[in-house]
Amino acid sequence: WALHLKNITISLSGQYECSFATYPHGTKAAKIQLIVRAEEERHYVKEVQLNQTSEIPCLEDMTSENLSNYPLKWLVEENVRKEELVTKKPFCPAVYRNGSKLYGQRVLLGLNNALKIFPTKITDDGRVFSCHVVFHPERVQKSSTTVRVFGK
Repeated sequence: WALHLKNITISLSGQYECSFATYPHGTKAAKIQLIVRAEEERHYVKEVQLNQTSEIPCLEDMTSENLSNYPLKWLVEENVRKEELVTKKPFCPAVYRNGSKLYGQRVLLGLNNALKIFPTKITDDGRVFSCHVVFHPERVQKSSTTVRVFGK
C-alpha cells in the first residue's frame, strides 16, 4: 500500500495512518510521521584576492553525506541570467561548459566538489556562484556565494 502526495506544502506535515481489515487477524495499522521542510538556500560572501586561485565550497556545512554520490551543478549569475559552468554526475567525470567568455578555461572542480576559479579577475567581483545538489528530484539543496575581489 502506498500514499502518493502531489503539490507538497509544509501544511501536509503531520502523522499519517494506514489501516485495513484482515481476516482472520482483524485490523492492521501503521503510522508514519511526515515532516515537510521548506527548500533552503544558504548564502555566503567570500573575499578573494585578485589574480589568485579562489575556491568556493559546495554546501559548506554538509559533512554527513558524501556529495560525490549525487548529481550537482555549478552556475554563475550575470545580471539576472544564470550560466551553467560545471555539471557532475555520480561516478562520472565533470563536464565543463567552456563556451563562457568569462569562465571558459578558468574553472575547475576541486576536492569535495568545490569550484576553483583561477586566476581571480576584477570582473568576478559581485558575481554570485551557486551549487545545486540533487539528492532526489524533489530534494535539491542550493548554496550560493557572492565573491568580493580585493587587490593586494
